[in-house]
Amino acid sequence: MRVVLTGPAGAWRDPRSRGGGFHSFALPAPRRWGAVGPRCFNGGVAEAAAKTDFKKTLDSYRARAGEFRVLEVPPMRYLAVDGRGDPNTAQEYADALAALYPVAYRLKFASKRELGRDYVVPPLEALWWADDMAAFTSARDKSRWEWTAMLMVPDWVADDMVDAALAAVAAGDRPAPLDEVRLELLDEGLCVQTLHVGSYDDETATLADLHDRFIPEAGLRMTGRHHEIYLSDPRRVEPSRLRTILRQPVARVG
Repeated sequence: MRVVLTGPAGAWRDPRSRGGGFHSFALPAPRRWGAVGPRCFNGGVAEAAAKTDFKKTLDSYRARAGEFRVLEVPPMRYLAVDGRGDPNTAQEYADALAALYPVAYRLKFASKRELGRDYVVPPLEALWWADDMAAFTSARDKSRWEWTAMLMVPDWVADDMVDAALAAVAAGDRPAPLDEVRLELLDEGLCVQTLHVGSYDDETATLADLHDRFIPEAGLRMTGRHHEIYLSDPRRVEPSRLRTILRQPVARVG
């Protein structure tokens, strides 16, 4: 399907765009501590906080190719924007990402500056659905797809920090759909997920096996929306080696 990965600091790129290029946004200036400040030692040199990479620390970001895994996914908060249409051509999709990433980077830098906790901006995620799911799986009619683009917010980041990040982005070069960015709690609970390695358009066989064989044979039924987590950077990875987590919320039958 589709993915956007961050490029240089202060830039993001939609690799589905035929034109390529990075889209820039302003980052907050780094704050430099004096001789006395948080986490100081050895004559006032600021100790570098360990940077958390959620792709390495969160169990819900772990999956293996060729294996369907049943797991409980804890509730998580996301910056989210809704839309509709083919992610390869819809301006609405590109605009949604242009609103999400500046807010996510504001939060990252605020967390490091105010809380002393740095982290890698989490991977892009998206929920996908259609009134007729055949448009999503077998027919692949992307013009009929509905989506929610999302970036995870760490649990230690308070809601008021999100409000401040939104206000800071609004005060600068304001992205058109910024008002549509919301903080959402996603509670998926019991899920089945696997790792797809390959082109996004080659997911169909894996999804058919998940929906039509594994889930009913495991005594489960589908509940929530199809969820994808994009682990690879398509600027640097061949389509045949792209890594995408495919997740489906489920419930036990009976």
